[in-house]
Amino acid sequence: EPHLESRFFYSGGIKEFVQHLDKGKKIINQEPIYFEKARDGLKVEVALQYNEGYTGSLLSFVNSINTLEGGTHEQGFKTALTRVINSYASKYHMLDDLKISGEDVLEGLTSIISIKIPNPQFEGQTKTKLGNSDVRGVVSSLTNDFLETFFEENPSMGKNIIGKILTAARAREAARKARELTRRKGLLDKCRLPGKLADCQERDINRSELFIVEGDSAG
Repeated sequence: EPHLESRFFYSGGIKEFVQHLDKGKKIINQEPIYFEKARDGLKVEVALQYNEGYTGSLLSFVNSINTLEGGTHEQGFKTALTRVINSYASKYHMLDDLKISGEDVLEGLTSIISIKIPNPQFEGQTKTKLGNSDVRGVVSSLTNDFLETFFEENPSMGKNIIGKILTAARAREAARKARELTRRKGLLDKCRLPGKLADCQERDINRSELFIVEGDSAG
């Protein structure tokens, strides 16, 4: 029988993979941000790209095994990305009163993290979650160092990406306030305040008072 052989090869590696995943989307940084670094026997490779969509896609691999349940390498990456974005936005006075969360940073993000490690410890029911505690710190440190330098050297790209993330943060904050208002209204409806009383609209506690009354005449 003839020998059949199939080869799957992408010269661009995970960088090209990210571009493939983002096909057809409106891209914010046309060239994916990419780095490959090693420390303490751990090799880390990361590629990431932002698009104008509302969902995020983070794929992670350990020794070419797809870690579907994430793990310490993903945690380290997310922590560093969120920290750098917050720091950069604060430095250039882009935050106002906002605080960027990990959820905001992942919106519209397509990213792949691939690590190589001598002794991986897999957890979870399907053994697809990395448990090595030391990996979190190494991945976080390497990611932090690279991205800090990258955003400083590419200010226009950094500001475009942070603009997208700030939009996500504002939308999340607006949704939170709307939920709080709905809950407060619901509570007031249940309390059935006398007609002469109204819920306080003042945000400064020094100018707010609570009146406890009995009956409409007292109100």
